[in-house]
Amino acid sequence: MELGLYSFAETHTDPATGEQVDPGTRLKHLLEEIELADRLGLDVYGVGEHHRPDFAVSAPAVVLAAAAARTKRIRLSSAVSVISSDDPVRVFQEFSTVDLISDGRAEIMAGRGSFIESFPLFGYNLDDYDSLFEEKLHLLLQLREQVKVTWEGQHRAPLRDVGVYPRPKQDPLPVWIAVGGTPQSVVRAGALNLPLAIAIIGGHPERFVPFADLYREAARRSGHDVAKLQLSINSHGFIGTDSRATADLVWPSYARAMGKIGQERGWPPPTRASYDAQRAPDGALLAFFGTAAPRDVHYTRYVIMDDVNLRYRRYPASRGRQGVFANRDIIKLFERLRVSDSFLLQNNLREILFRKPTYETR
Repeated sequence: MELGLYSFAETHTDPATGEQVDPGTRLKHLLEEIELADRLGLDVYGVGEHHRPDFAVSAPAVVLAAAAARTKRIRLSSAVSVISSDDPVRVFQEFSTVDLISDGRAEIMAGRGSFIESFPLFGYNLDDYDSLFEEKLHLLLQLREQVKVTWEGQHRAPLRDVGVYPRPKQDPLPVWIAVGGTPQSVVRAGALNLPLAIAIIGGHPERFVPFADLYREAARRSGHDVAKLQLSINSHGFIGTDSRATADLVWPSYARAMGKIGQERGWPPPTRASYDAQRAPDGALLAFFGTAAPRDVHYTRYVIMDDVNLRYRRYPASRGRQGVFANRDIIKLFERLRVSDSFLLQNNLREILFRKPTYETR
């Protein structure tokens, strides 16, 4: 099992000032977070693509290239690249460049995207939502298989025996398919023998088990080795030593973010009751929670023991720092962390790929 993080680089409200963090500051902090994740030994860091004011990253490859120059081991992925509204040739060239800068650590997570702002922005019709993704995915896969490409489709100018450069260090450059609940996309990933990333942001995770089964069955029917398939689960999460205190800390950010998106899409606003239900062992919010009741402000050293166990030790915090540490502060305070250590105290919501423990939250 691998552990990783991904971020949409939310331009969240600073709890200290009440003002929205500017994109430049947020991007600086994002690069510090990726650098920290690399030093702590996490396996992958993914960056989302959005074209709206509440997220700072519209060009994941640019951010990942900057991160590649500052990291040594961690794999760097988009989460996701909205290939439906992008040019697969350009996407391939950009991530090939990231792969070369990072010495073979780049990945593309291809998806339709859960937001639609990029379609009118780049001149695409939402009526072509499905055909755009299918056509451009196949072109992207052909580009990684062949140096010179001949191709023709409906949504892009044809290619006639043209070379696409630079070529990545990895052969082939990893391409994942990201899905949120569309069976056709799951089947496509299995039939093409591509790794599958399932986003679970609500409901019961067990409802997504049929998608994993469908993925494996589609791969088997297409003649692929099911044992070699790669599957990831991606959900919201937050790290804390006490379940209730951590939930109270995260709730305002979660309610604000999900409430805004829900308002745009006609969903009911999140309630504290539904939020707490998602923290239950069968809910979609994933995190490692201890049960020690905090009596004073502290920071915590986490060591991942195995798939379901987390050991931690609490340390008293300075009286001068009575707030939650941000990642950039942790970098300054704990520069000599070993790979097995994990300091993931944060001051706003993050999206984390972790397995939930089997005991109940409190």
